[in-house]
Amino acid sequence: MTTEHTSEWDTELAPRLQARIDASAEDLVAFASELIAFPTENPPGGAFEACADHLAGRLASLGLWVEVVPLAESRRAIFAGVGEGPTVYLHGHYDVVPASAPGQFDPRVEDGRLWGRGAADMKAAIAAMAFAAAAVAPLELGGRVELALVPDEESGGRLGSEALLRSGRLGRGGIAAILGEPTGGTIWSAHRGALTLRVTLRGRPAHVGLQHRGRNAFEAALPVLAELGRVKAEVEERRTAWPAASDAERRSILMLGGEVEGAHQFNVVPDRFSFTVERRFNPEEDPEEERARLFEAIERSAGADAEVDVTVIQEARASGVEGDSELVTCLRRAAGAVRGEAPACRLCPGLLESRFYAEADVPVVAFGPGELEVSHGPSENVDVSRVVEDAKVYALTAAELLGAGRPRAGSRADIRAKG
Repeated sequence: MTTEHTSEWDTELAPRLQARIDASAEDLVAFASELIAFPTENPPGGAFEACADHLAGRLASLGLWVEVVPLAESRRAIFAGVGEGPTVYLHGHYDVVPASAPGQFDPRVEDGRLWGRGAADMKAAIAAMAFAAAAVAPLELGGRVELALVPDEESGGRLGSEALLRSGRLGRGGIAAILGEPTGGTIWSAHRGALTLRVTLRGRPAHVGLQHRGRNAFEAALPVLAELGRVKAEVEERRTAWPAASDAERRSILMLGGEVEGAHQFNVVPDRFSFTVERRFNPEEDPEEERARLFEAIERSAGADAEVDVTVIQEARASGVEGDSELVTCLRRAAGAVRGEAPACRLCPGLLESRFYAEADVPVVAFGPGELEVSHGPSENVDVSRVVEDAKVYALTAAELLGAGRPRAGSRADIRAKG
């Protein structure tokens, strides 16, 4: 492979990279369609091995080096890329939520859009990232462009990104990372943290006519729910300073009752009642303080004779990268060059695998061609032109971060995530 080298910033670099991707656009969309055809539903985790094998072969055919990392329960992570040294990660997950309509694993292109489960979230972005890495391969890079493709994102990442982080593989040598999540043309430069609890109150069953012999778990839960409702009212008055799509989306979140389980018969005293508490805290909030607040509210509101169990289902920290960071600056400049307008930065309304890169001290944002509004739905689709455009954005961003076409002075140690 011939390496392109220039000693000064080359004003023709961006057009050359974009032309390469335009020339491969048909193959890029075909690759995305191939990935959609694998029913990598999670749960239960089907077709993971077949999809990972296909990914490895297809990425190698693009001229990328490929590393397959075995994970638990027949899962595999795929790393692939070009170059050596400080690394810009392009991160994607190949698992999808279960289909919600017939034919979602039969991809089709229609009216300029690619349809199928995972089109928006986020198999089309994986294809765009792969072709971006291939496009920069001939350049003399001051580092590495590396794809990190994982399973298990849709079920929390424990068997995917989290396991890779704990082993030291995820984010290794990273100076920046971009997730291909369905951001709808904006940059998600921050995301909330999460604490999910299941609160279970236990009682004693009895016939309704002899309810005095039982202990009503549902009634025991009422003061706990009332106290958590008061905490909710206080919490949701808080607003983040991070930019968001609306004032309502800037509010901190406490949701009660996402899952509710209880008694099984109308004329029997309920001997068990459980509900979930979903706390999504803004980056400015202290997760330890918020955790303690919830546990204290439950403890003080439960009756002295109440039998209460609290299980932590999920716990994750918030993270964010400032809008004037090198990563965000380069990404906005690249997107502006491709689309004609630099995208806005926003707080992601959900939880992202950004948290794992932030824990590894790698600055990370999300930017992808899909739209959140159609992700996980029965009509999931993505604009084909946006997929091709974002491949160009990924390539230009990585090239600039790694100094392709111009000398770069100084250290990149100032690029840091705010966790």
